[in-house]
Amino acid sequence: MTCTIVVGGQWGDEGKGKIISYLCKKDNPSIIARGGVGPNAGHTVEVDGEKYGIRMVPTGFPNVNAKLAVGAGVLTDPEVLIKEIKMLEKFNVGERILVDYRCGIIEEVHKELDKSNEHLSKEIGSTGTGCGPANVDRAMRTLKQGKDVESISKYLGDVSEAVNDALEAGDNVLIEGTQGSLLSLFYGSYPYVTSKDTNAASFAADVGVGPTKIDEVVAVFKSYPTRVGEGPFPTEMTVEEAESLGVVEYGTVTGRRRRVGYFDHELAKKVCRLNGATQIAITCLDKYDSDCYGVTDYEKLSEKGKAFIKEVEEKVGVKVTLISTGPKLEQTIDVRNE
Repeated sequence: MTCTIVVGGQWGDEGKGKIISYLCKKDNPSIIARGGVGPNAGHTVEVDGEKYGIRMVPTGFPNVNAKLAVGAGVLTDPEVLIKEIKMLEKFNVGERILVDYRCGIIEEVHKELDKSNEHLSKEIGSTGTGCGPANVDRAMRTLKQGKDVESISKYLGDVSEAVNDALEAGDNVLIEGTQGSLLSLFYGSYPYVTSKDTNAASFAADVGVGPTKIDEVVAVFKSYPTRVGEGPFPTEMTVEEAESLGVVEYGTVTGRRRRVGYFDHELAKKVCRLNGATQIAITCLDKYDSDCYGVTDYEKLSEKGKAFIKEVEEKVGVKVTLISTGPKLEQTIDVRNE
């Protein structure tokens, strides 16, 4: 039995979807539970050459044997949820998803407030998905819960009970966090942050699992960190530098161009301490060095690629156990058991 949390180590967009999909296939968890803020975080999952951009359904959906759960701490947009369940019909998501009946519900008024609030939309760079205003209503105890919405009633249940039952039965459970540690309301670059905490402890609470039940925390870092929206970015490079390196990306939710920077070892160390990370996953190593593209054996990585991994381990103090060398699941180096 292992309970693993996957957390973003930067400002989101680290490639968590790929790492989560890999772990779901390799470790075959019985439940994949989603923590985090809500539909303001998008993940792109590629299955058999087809890409799926999702914001509510757990990114581990390709594992058709697992139950998919959305925790009580996650804000839910019924419209987005239903749309994604229909989009992922061939994966039988509608029969496998369990949304906690205590989750907070985003309504149209929240989205309108999010987009019309100049401070949020212009200065902070909010996604406009209604999460901030909904969390305000949640704190004021005026927000609807999942149990109050008929359109999603058939998907509702007790996620905490389901997850703890699975752990007690000796099953593997994967908790997938959204966004990144540096967007945390508490520990990020306030006020350029999201509307709640985005670290491992909060993700466990989101799905109703106590801290003693967590075995592994995997912090995901991209070789070139990126950020969508405003806020500090200590190692940010110019647009021209990013283009010369071939690093041009756009946000899954907003479509906005991502800002690009160099790997920040000092920030990575802080993030790993904050999350109690037991492992590091590095994504997009092939963008750092194209000679690493598609490599699946650590020993066959280029010297430049190996040096990058070694420097991360030495300066951050946590072992790199998973290395992504391309978008496909099989383009992954896994040294967890070595």
